Amino acid sequence: MKAHYEIIRNAFRPLEISESRHSEFLSFWEPVEHRRGSFITEAGKVERYFYVVLEGVQCVYILTPKGDRKVIGFSFDGSFSGIYDSFLKETGSHYFLEALTDSKLLRMNKTQYDALFDLYPEFNEWGRLVHQDLLIGRVQREVELITMDAKERFDVFMKRCPEKLLTVPQKYLASYLNMTPETFSRMRKQISDTATS
Repeated sequence: MKAHYEIIRNAFRPLEISESRHSEFLSFWEPVEHRRGSFITEAGKVERYFYVVLEGVQCVYILTPKGDRKVIGFSFDGSFSGIYDSFLKETGSHYFLEALTDSKLLRMNKTQYDALFDLYPEFNEWGRLVHQDLLIGRVQREVELITMDAKERFDVFMKRCPEKLLTVPQKYLASYLNMTPETFSRMRKQISDTATS
């Protein structure tokens, strides 16, 4: 577990855990692996864990009444993962969380998560900041979907997209950007053609 400490520490920045409490903090985490294509959480079930991703890409999506997949977001190396609202409220998830690649994660349950805020007062500041970032990110995404055309959404996404995310099937990225896979592929090819010309 010590080998994973830097990944956890980076995920929880700007939170700093004193060196004397590293072992205690690491004891909260359990390593788990999921194969590509497996469900980490299924719609209708309660999310029991809060995750930090060590390796791999995961996708959160909802199914429409017609069975179409609508991608809400992704998690990847060094980021948090899980169905956060289901985890916090301990209610059934509206979403699926699927491993798009073979994935290695660290997880803790709700009891352990709640204990962090009692044991480490600094976690209250982290909680405030992370919830603030989640809210701002959600609003920003909604504004982009409403006000930007497909090309603008694609350009913004490519500028801030981690390289790891570009390794997953394009249909997931296209769904996230609310465009067809064909449109996404055409725009990506234009970038490739421009770079080689």
